Amino acid sequence: MMDHFYFDERLGIHVPDLGLEWDEYSKETQQYILLHWEQIRGSIPDRIAELEQEINLKQDKLSNENDFPRSCKLNTEIADLASIINDLWLWYRANQTVSTKVHQ
Repeated sequence: MMDHFYFDERLGIHVPDLGLEWDEYSKETQQYILLHWEQIRGSIPDRIAELEQEINLKQDKLSNENDFPRSCKLNTEIADLASIINDLWLWYRANQTVSTKVHQ
């Protein structure tokens, strides 16, 4: 059943990868996909917290960094992590309607 998800290296989570229209899946498969997505979705805040810790560490390093090229590199890394967090929140929020189907 994991064929309905793939691991996104950048985000650090599995995301849906549906090859068919939703209605083309059996009710049993739909239920499994929804339940599995709910488990993944529930882990997103923890993943965000991990990335926020990385950002905090890099910001601490940045505040003590005197080397301009190194400062630029740290800023880029912080921006990349912030972008990942933004995308994770989009996945989390955009799929709230899908997650409510699990409980109906």
